[in-house]
Amino acid sequence: MDIHDILDEGENTKIEFKEHMSEGAYKTISSFANTEGGILLYGISDDKEIIGIDSSEKNVRDITNKIVTKIEINPHIDLIKIDKKKILLIQVEKSFRPISYNGKYYMRIGSTTREMPENELITFFQKWSNWDTLTNECGLNEIDETTLNKFINRGINNGRLNQISENDILTSKLEQLGLYKDNKLTNAAIMLFGKNPQKHFPNAIIRIARFEDEITIIGDKFIEGNLFNQIEEAEKEIKNNIKVKYEFDQDSFNRKDIWDYPIVAIREALINAIAHRDYFKNNVATQVKIFNNYIHIFNIGGLPEGITIDQLKKPHASIPRNQLIIRILYRAGFIEELGTGIKRIIMSLKEEGMTDPEFKEEYGGFSIFMCRNFLKTNLEIKGLNDRQIKALNYVYKNRVMTMEDYSKIAPEVEYRTLRRDLEKLVKDNIFLSTGNTKGRKYKLNYFYDILK
Repeated sequence: MDIHDILDEGENTKIEFKEHMSEGAYKTISSFANTEGGILLYGISDDKEIIGIDSSEKNVRDITNKIVTKIEINPHIDLIKIDKKKILLIQVEKSFRPISYNGKYYMRIGSTTREMPENELITFFQKWSNWDTLTNECGLNEIDETTLNKFINRGINNGRLNQISENDILTSKLEQLGLYKDNKLTNAAIMLFGKNPQKHFPNAIIRIARFEDEITIIGDKFIEGNLFNQIEEAEKEIKNNIKVKYEFDQDSFNRKDIWDYPIVAIREALINAIAHRDYFKNNVATQVKIFNNYIHIFNIGGLPEGITIDQLKKPHASIPRNQLIIRILYRAGFIEELGTGIKRIIMSLKEEGMTDPEFKEEYGGFSIFMCRNFLKTNLEIKGLNDRQIKALNYVYKNRVMTMEDYSKIAPEVEYRTLRRDLEKLVKDNIFLSTGNTKGRKYKLNYFYDILK
C-alpha cells in the first residue's frame, strides 16, 4: 500500500499514527501482533500532519532493538522520506503466539489499543493452548490400565504402534504415548484412559436425544466414561434409535443390515465431534439429536482458524484442536487418515444414494446434519402418484423445487394438475412451501415421518 493511500485511509484497526515513540506506540505494536497485524507510522500526528522524526542511525536502531527485545517480534521497518521529512513505517504481521509488552497483553479494537480484560485474556490463551496437552493433579490410580492395554494391543495389531508393550510399567507406557509429562498426567490421559473422567470434566460426555417431532423428546441418554467407551456406547444408542432392515444373499444366505444412515458416516461424525470439541468450554456436552428423518450432531468449538466449511469438503491439511487425543484415536484405528473424516462421511452417504450432509458453524460450535433417505428405504408410499414420488426424489436430492422444476419432471402434464399434486403434498405435511404463488418454493418437512 502506498504511503499516501495509508494517510488517506486514516487510523483504523490496522493503521495507527504516532507523533512520538511513547509507551503507547509500543503497546500498539504488540496489539497489532495479537489482532490482525497492522502498520504504525511514526512521525505523523493524529490529524495526519507530517511531523518527521530523528532519523539518525542510532535512534532507528534503538527503536528496533526495543521492539525486538521488549515485544519479541521482528517487524518490517522502513525509513521513508515524504515532503522533505522522514518518517518510520513499522509493519507488524499477525503473530502465531500471544505477544506481551511489559508483561501485559493488548488488543486492537477499532482505532484504539486496549489492554485485554481478564475474561478475554483467558479465552485468548486458550486459543493458543492445546487443552489435551495440559497436565493435571490426577493420580495414576485413576488410569484404567485394562483399557490402556487393549489400546496398545490394537495399535500394534494394526501396525500403527510399536516399541511399546503392555508389560511395560504404567508410567513408561504413558510417557511413550506423550500422556505423562513431568510426573503428571495430561488431560488427554484422563479423557482417553481414565476410570471416571467426568469426576474432573463433568460435561465431557455425549448426550443422545430421540425426538418425536421438533420439540418432543421421547428418549434421552447421557454417555459417560472415557472416550473409547463413549464412541462404542454412543454408536449402540444411535443404532437403537434408527431403523434397520435386513437383506439376505440368495447364494450364501448371509444377512446384511441396511441402516437408515451408513454406520461409517455415524461413526466418523461421532469421532469428529469428540476429537475436535473445545474441552476448555466445559459447560456444554457433545450432542446427538435424532429426528424422524435426520440426525444432528453438535460439538462445542468451531472450525480451526483459517479453515472454512467449503475448504473442509475438499482435501485439506489436518489442523487438530486436540493433538494427543487425535493421535491416540488414529493409532487405535478409529481415524483412518488425518484430515479425511469429513470426506469419508460425504462419500459413505453418496454410496447409499443419499444427499450430502450439511455443515454449519453455529452457537459457538460445529454441526453436522445427515438426512435419512426415506425414499430409498421404502418407495411404496401409499396415496402418492408416480409424479409426486418423482417430486419427492427431486427435492430430496436438490433440497428445494419450484413449479418450473416440477413441470420439467412431468412435461406432458397440465399445469393445474401439477399444482394440485404439490398442494396435496403440502396439505399432507410432506412438503413445506414458501413464497408467493409465482415464485413458490417447496422443500421436505423433515419432521414428518413419511413411513408412519
